[in-house]
Parts: sequence; structure tokens; C-alpha cells
Amino acid sequence: MTAEASAFTGSIPEFYDRYLVPVIFEPYARDLERRFRASGARAVLELACGTGAVTQHLLAALPPDGKLTATDLNAPMLELTRQRVGADHRVILQTVDATELPFLERSFDLVVCQFGWMFFPDKLVAARQARRVLNPGGKLVFNVWDGFENNAFGRITHETLSRLMPGNPPPFYLTPFGWRDRSEIRAAMDAAGFRDVTIDPLRFDTQSASARDFAIGLVRGNPVVQSVIEAGLDPLEVEARVAEALARVGGEKPWRSSIQALVVTAR
Repeated sequence: MTAEASAFTGSIPEFYDRYLVPVIFEPYARDLERRFRASGARAVLELACGTGAVTQHLLAALPPDGKLTATDLNAPMLELTRQRVGADHRVILQTVDATELPFLERSFDLVVCQFGWMFFPDKLVAARQARRVLNPGGKLVFNVWDGFENNAFGRITHETLSRLMPGNPPPFYLTPFGWRDRSEIRAAMDAAGFRDVTIDPLRFDTQSASARDFAIGLVRGNPVVQSVIEAGLDPLEVEARVAEALARVGGEKPWRSSIQALVVTAR
């Protein structure tokens, strides 16, 4: 996996879960729950589950005899998922690399992934792995962020960090917003053997309690904070600069804006 994907350690998962999940991940988790309910699937595999925002929603819709295997590369993220879902006999939590799935062929009815595919170093290999473990007629559903032009928070954070660290700007935000070319996504799904591929934009209006709260998550809720510290900068000062830039677009208290992702489905 990429260094960006494997560095969600230390205090990062807690900041991610507290300041980012409610603002930018929860709306899309509800959307994936709705799609899961319509699928009729009983054996579900979740890739890159993070701190369990989607996992919790999938369990809410999973039938009593259903099984959910929720996976992530980062054990600290999985620990927060464990705390979120509790002792539910229907779910198995497992540390897994999405490009090397340790599951038998034809094991699942549905593979779900929220905002993880962008981090997979070989997206085609991940798609082939997903197809391998799906039952005949099984379905893949995942989302990825659309570009900076439709997600002001990502663009603002990246630009602010680049101004503060002009000699060595952290590249992190180029990754989550970097796999948005619909033709490239479709080509990977086609090459993996999927059919009936759809790629639909999905926009939500969202808000944070304040621009500063959101900035805390955007700086300390991902590996960017390591780049900030290595550059000799104070994370609190960086958060303040990001918050100021965010407030110019979405207000200070609360902070409001729109976000947009691409939802990919394939059979």
C-alpha cells in the first residue's frame, strides 16, 4: 500500500473520527447503506473501513443471518471500528491489504469501499481481487472523491499547506482527490472483468461546528500532520491558517459548504 494509506497511526485515527467523519464521510456512509439495503446481499466485504462509519451503517441494514467482514490496512483504525460496532456476532474485523485479499473465490455477494480506492497503489489489481471474491452476479460499490473543483475543502487545505511549506509541500491531498477521471475508473473496472459499470456524481451540503474544528481534522486527522512536524511547523498554527482560509469560503461558525464524490457500481 502507499505510504499515505499506511500512516493512519498514533493519534490520527481519533482526530479523523471526531472532526472529519461527521462532516465529509457520514453523508456518503448513509448513501452506501441505502444502496446495500437495495442489493439484497447477505455476505458483505468492506474494504478500507477506516474507523467504521460505513461499517456501522451496514450492520444496521444487515439481516440477522448476514455476515460482514470489515477490513482495513491500519490496525489503529480498526480498533476504533471495534469500539463503534461493539460485540456483534455478524461482523468480523480483519487487517487486510485490498490488493492481496486472503479470501476464497466466490465468498461475498457485495464488496463495499468508502474513499479507499484512491489509496490503493494498484487499482486494477484491487478491482481484480474484488471480482475474484465476489459470487456470480455479485456487486461492487465504492466511492471516490471528485476533483478539487468540486471539493473546496480539499483544494483550500492543499493550497494553504503548499504556501506554508513552499520548499516541500506535502503531497497527501493530491492522492484522495487524484483518481477522478471517469474514463480511467471505467477502464480499470472493465479490465478487471466487471460489467454494468456506472459512475455517478453525488453532491451533499455539509457543515462543521466551526472552520477551526474542521481544520483540526484536515491537519491532524491524516498523515499531513507528520509533514507539518517534520517541517518544523506548529500544527496549531497550521490549523489556524487552514481555518482562516476555510472561513473565507464557508464561514467561521458554523462552516458550511458542498462536497462531491463519484459513486461507482459494477456487477
